[in-house]
Amino acid sequence: MTPVQEIVKPSETSQTIATDVIFPPGDLYSDEPPLETELHLDQIILLLQCLKLLWRDRNDFYAAANLTIYYSPNQLKSEFFRGPDFFVVLDAERKTRKSWVVWEEEGKYPHVIVEVLSPSTAETDKTTKKKIYQDTFRTPDYFLFDPEDIELSGFHLVDGKYEKLIANERGHLWSQQLGLYLGIHNNFVRFFTPEGQLVPTPEEYAESEHQQKERLAAKLRELGIDPDTI
Repeated sequence: MTPVQEIVKPSETSQTIATDVIFPPGDLYSDEPPLETELHLDQIILLLQCLKLLWRDRNDFYAAANLTIYYSPNQLKSEFFRGPDFFVVLDAERKTRKSWVVWEEEGKYPHVIVEVLSPSTAETDKTTKKKIYQDTFRTPDYFLFDPEDIELSGFHLVDGKYEKLIANERGHLWSQQLGLYLGIHNNFVRFFTPEGQLVPTPEEYAESEHQQKERLAAKLRELGIDPDTI
């Protein structure tokens, strides 16, 4: 949320101070309220970083966290807007946006939405938002994660209605749109490949690359080859 800017002007008596409050234009950045806890922030950043790393060579999607979606049929940003914790739009240009404005994006809505529950938002996420995502957004894949109880649930749109997803033997839920599973790993929601492999974070990926290089270097030394000369 863009902070309120204040301009302080001395008064004529110099004994009191008058404050003129200037409100920023409504088209700057997302109107989504601040995240409730650090846990929420960690979770949505985790999803965002992992997907962007996995799809680093793709330019046909847009993924965002805690960003407002404007969907007014009257093309007004003062009405009909929601801010999912995490969402993905497919077949979209991969570029930085201040918000997702449906009427400026060829009428496209998110293909995948993930909401992180909290005591103050859980009921809305399970009812009001779910109905909007089902009936208005027509978002095919909708997931809910409760970080307190470490529970993940998901829904897929079938004939215009959400049907609950059934977990596989690993407890993972399939996202048809992403071609990935979502599941719990170390108390966080993570992406998994169709083969069940964990999609790494940038840090995990860098560590894996380092370990592979170390193993290769060790193998070369066994063969009498100095890896530093290659």
